[in-house]
Amino acid sequence: MGKLDFKTAFKYPFNRMKGLLNILWILLPIFGWFALGGYGVRIIQEFSKGKFKKLPVLKFGSDMKLGFFMFLKSIPFVLAYIVILIFAERVGGPWTAGLTRILVELFVIPILTINFVNKMTVGSFFEFGILKSVFNNLGDYIITILKSILLFLVYLVMVIILVGIPAMSFTQNIFLADFYRRRIK
Repeated sequence: MGKLDFKTAFKYPFNRMKGLLNILWILLPIFGWFALGGYGVRIIQEFSKGKFKKLPVLKFGSDMKLGFFMFLKSIPFVLAYIVILIFAERVGGPWTAGLTRILVELFVIPILTINFVNKMTVGSFFEFGILKSVFNNLGDYIITILKSILLFLVYLVMVIILVGIPAMSFTQNIFLADFYRRRIK
C-alpha cells in the first residue's frame, strides 16, 4: 500500500458507524478510560500495518487491560519528559523551555509514541535512533503533521453534529502511523 490519502483518512471512522459509539465509554471513569486507551492502541497498531478499512470492535476487558498496562509503561517516559522541561527552564529560562517543548512535541514525542504503541515496551519509548527517519524525511514528516492538523480541524467543525468528537479521537494518529509504516518499520 502506498501513502495514505486524505480522503481515506477522513472516511475511516465512518466506515463502521457503530464503532463511533465506543467514545461513550469515556463516561465510565477509570475503567472506560483504560478501555478506550487500549482500543486506541489497537487502532494505531492497525494503522501501522496499513489497515484503514474500518474501526475495530472494542473488546472491553482486553482493551481495558491493555490500556492500563500501556499507561503504566508510559510513566517513565512522561517523567523523563518532565525532567527535560524542568532542566531546560532552569538552564535557559522560560523561552528555552518553551522552544524545547515545541520541538520535542512536534518531532520527538509523536513518532516515539507510535513506536511505543507498536512495540509495547518501555524501552521503545527511548529508541531515539528512529528520529533519524524523521529528520531524513523531514519534508514528508512535516506534510504528515500538517495533514494531521487539517484532519483535526475538519473533525473539529464536525463536532457541531457530534460525530466529530469520536472521529477526531479515533483518527488522531492515522497519518503518523502511516509515516511510521512507510519510513520506520
